[in-house]
This record gives sequence, C-alpha cells and structure tokens, in this order.
Amino acid sequence: MNGLDYLVLLGVMLGIAAYGMWHTRGRGDLHTYLKGASNTHWLTIGLSVMATQASAITFLSTPGQGYESGLGFVQNYFGAPLALIVIAAVFLPIYRRLKVYTAYEYLGKRFDAKTRLLGAGLFLVQRGLGAGITIYAPAIVLSSVMGWRLDLTIVCSGLLVVAYTVSGGSAAVNLTQKYQIGVIFVGMIAAFFVLLARLPVGLTFTDALSVAGGFHKLEAVDFSLNPDRRYTFWSGLLGGMFLALSYFGTDQSQVQRYLSGASLRESRLGLMFNAVFKVPMQFFILLLGALVFVFYQFERPPVFFNQAAWQQQAAGEAGGQLRALQADFNSAHAEKQRHVNAWLAARHAGDSAAAGTERAAALAANARTEQARAATKAVLRTADPRTPVNDSDYVFITFILGYLPHGLIGLLVAVFFAAAFSSKAGELNALGSTTTVDIYRHVIKPDASDAHYVAASKWFTALWGFVAIGFALFASLAENLIQASNIVGSIFYGVVLGLFLVAFFVRKIGGTAVFWAAVAAQLLIFAIYFLRHTFPVLDFSYLWYNVIGCAACMGLSILIQAFLPRMTPISADGPNS
Repeated sequence: MNGLDYLVLLGVMLGIAAYGMWHTRGRGDLHTYLKGASNTHWLTIGLSVMATQASAITFLSTPGQGYESGLGFVQNYFGAPLALIVIAAVFLPIYRRLKVYTAYEYLGKRFDAKTRLLGAGLFLVQRGLGAGITIYAPAIVLSSVMGWRLDLTIVCSGLLVVAYTVSGGSAAVNLTQKYQIGVIFVGMIAAFFVLLARLPVGLTFTDALSVAGGFHKLEAVDFSLNPDRRYTFWSGLLGGMFLALSYFGTDQSQVQRYLSGASLRESRLGLMFNAVFKVPMQFFILLLGALVFVFYQFERPPVFFNQAAWQQQAAGEAGGQLRALQADFNSAHAEKQRHVNAWLAARHAGDSAAAGTERAAALAANARTEQARAATKAVLRTADPRTPVNDSDYVFITFILGYLPHGLIGLLVAVFFAAAFSSKAGELNALGSTTTVDIYRHVIKPDASDAHYVAASKWFTALWGFVAIGFALFASLAENLIQASNIVGSIFYGVVLGLFLVAFFVRKIGGTAVFWAAVAAQLLIFAIYFLRHTFPVLDFSYLWYNVIGCAACMGLSILIQAFLPRMTPISADGPNS
C-alpha cells in the first residue's frame, strides 16, 4: 500500500465514523438510543440487517472459500429466504405489538424471569464470542499481509467502532451501516471488473466460466444425502433455515435493527430486501473467488498464500523442505498452465476430444499442485504447531495487493474494515441493550430513570467492546474464518430458536419446562460438538446443530411439561391475566 491507499482507507473509515457521531449527537432518550429513530425507512433497515450479518469475514474469507471449494458454500444460505418470510409473518408482529426493546423481554412475558435470563444469557455468551471473532478475523489476516502489528490493529479498529457505537447507540449504527455497506458494494464490484480486465487477452468471460467449471468450481448444488458432507442442498435448506430463523429472528443484533422501522410494513420490507438479495450476494462473492482461481491458472500463485508465515519458517530449519516444495509446485503449475491453454485452444477449434484430453491432463497437474500445497502445510505445522495452515482467508487479500491499482487497494482494505465495523457495531449495540434491559433494569435496578438506563447502556456497550477486544487479542482460530463464525452461532442458535418456537406455537408449555429443556438441549449440543472426534457418528455438518438443538428443546419441553402439574393455557403474547 502507498500513500494514496492509506488516504482512501483512513478517509473512508474516519469519515463515516465521524459523520455517525456528529449526526446522532444529543439523542439521549432511551427509545432512540436502544431502537434508533422511529421513522427508519425500509431500505435503511434492509441495509442495516445486511451489514450486521455480512461482516469482514464474509468479504475476506468467502472469496477464499470460492477459490478452494467453488460455489458449494452458497447452499449454506438456501434456507435464509424462507426463514425471513416466517420471521416477517410471525416473529415481527408479536415483537412490535408488545413494544419490546429486546427479543428476550418477550420470553419473560410469555414464560417467566428465569427463561428470559436464560435466553439473554445464551445470546450474550454467543454474541460476545462472535464480537471477538468479528474483530479478530480481519485483523489477523490484514496485519499478517500488511506487516502491521496485530495487537495495534485490533485495539485501534476496536476502539474506533466502540467510540461511535457508544456515542450514538442504535441510531448511529443504522446510519453508519448504510454508508459502510455502500462502500462494500462499490469496492467488491470494482474488484470484480478489475479481475475480469486482468484475465489474459482473448480469454472471454465464457472461457473463464468454462475453466472454473472444468476444475469443478461451479458446482453450486449437491443433492447428496450423505451427512458427512458439510454443505448440501438439504443441510442448507433445512439446517440453514433453522440457522437463519435463529439469527434473524432471535439474535438481538438483528432484532434491534428491524424493530426501528416506522411501521410493521417498513420492517417487513427491510426483511424482504434481505430475503431477495442475500443468496445472490453470497453467490457473487463466491463467484469472485472462483474467478480468482481462474486468474491464477494464468499467473503463478504462491504455494502457501499466508506468505508471512511461509517466509518466517523458510528462514529456519524447514527452509530447504519448503523451497523444494515451492519448486515442485511451480513445475506442476507451469505444466497445468500449458494444458489449460491447449484445452482452451482445442475448445475454440471445436475439437472436443482434444479438449477433453487436455482438461484431464490439467486436472492431473492440478492434483500435483494440491499435493505440494498439502505437503507445505504439513511442514509448516511440524515446524511450528501454532501456524494456521488454512490459508484460504489470505487468497483474496493476496490478489488485491498484488494485482489491483493503488487507490483501489485502499478502497478494498476499507471494505474489510467497513464490514468489520458495521457488524461489530450492531453486535455491541445489541450486547449493551440486552445487558441493560434484560439484566440491569430487570434484576439489579428496576426503577431508575430513562437517562440512567441510557448511561448504563453506554457503559455496558463500552464494556462489551473491551471484552471483544480482549478476546481478539488472545484468540486463535483453526477453522476458515467464515466457518468458525457459523460454527459458534450453530452451537447456540438452535436452542434459542427452540425457546421462541415453543413460546409462539406450543401454548401449554410453562417456564419451568422450557427452561430445563433448553438447558438439557444446550448440554446435548455441547456434547455433540466436543465428542465429534471421539465418536465419528457425531462428526456431521454443523448446520444440523441448529435442527437438533431446536428439536431437542421443543421435544423435551413437551416431555417435561407432561410430568409437571397441569397449567392454564398461555397465549402466544404472554401469560393470561
């Protein structure tokens, strides 16, 4: 990066944060601070919901996912549109009718105080960890690639987002997210067109798609019923729907975004905006990664994309092995490049037999490059077990720094920080609100003034910000970043969704039954996750955790209630008077 890149980066980041703080200054009433302005337009809601969900992990890690595995990850989101329709039809009207600040207030009205605190507690644990991942994820990659100090990257970026989130509350979050998502869209579209322009002369977009398809990067849908496969149509449709129902319907970081709508219609339209554009957005980002793969068929990529880690070990005892593997990789890649060019030439000439032969040879050479990459990762892990050997998170940023023009590099790095800030601001805002409303006001100090609760919410938001920064400073993730984020959510979300589905649809279940059912279901998910390597039968796609957790919570609630004294039926809105 040069001076122009840093000027663009700092201008975008500081400008949006400063505007958010200035525009929302003096808004001190509790309703506005926790929910935002009551006249928020549907487009602002839609963009805010999208910005909270689409963190830096989405734009930094997903292209790498597309590079390595192709479009299959998009199946993870197939259930999201269905979930958003259910939320707009069922969840949202109840939340608005009861005029709640948080989703967990509804659990208290429907069940009892302990169930409300359980729902809020599960959210705080899960989202508190998520907030740490949100700030750690881009920092670890950017600091490594840019040569920045990791701790300073985490602290500086974390403090900036804490400052404007504490200052303006939900109104500042909604406002800044609208501009941050705009920067993200502009940057990613610009990267897409520059990538197409950097492909070899004479290589058409159709040719690029043919190469990607030839290497199995365009296989977006897998109808397999094999539970060992992490992403399939069925796990995405069912497990993804439960994950989306839990996240968009019960996670306060999302509920808080659409409760600010001027009307039920505005909030619903904001959700439908995401129902329409969520899957296409993820498809586009994955396609961008698949096209980066095509680009690197004509340009030689590094054998290991985290070059800072590779160079560190190459300077030590493992240097000879690493350089030999780099030479093997370069040789196999050069052979693959020859076969790819011959494949395309045969395809253009209409010689399908020759095209098939050259494609098979290219795939064989590609297998040898993958063997060299796998061996390199093994050497790196042996040299230093702390080295993260999943380098897919470094694919896109390596391409950006190596092949994009200055100025645009700064804009793309700003995209990653804008995504991190927008997601983290929504999370911190929700963490502060939930702590204030569901714990502090409900349990500790129930009779204070609105001004007192606004001040308390600011302090709790800042506290959670520092917790997230502290977690990020000591975090270490072995998974691909976007997978790590989804795994953390899936461990908790299913049980929380079960609480809400019982509240909405199973009228005769009381607080005691659903409380203990949720505790048991959460322990079951913990056991499945931590014992999955000991018992291979438990090692299935994490998307199914959402289904299992939800089903266990609902089923155990009914079972436990059957052994408790009969109770008066309860309405979905709350206890009968």
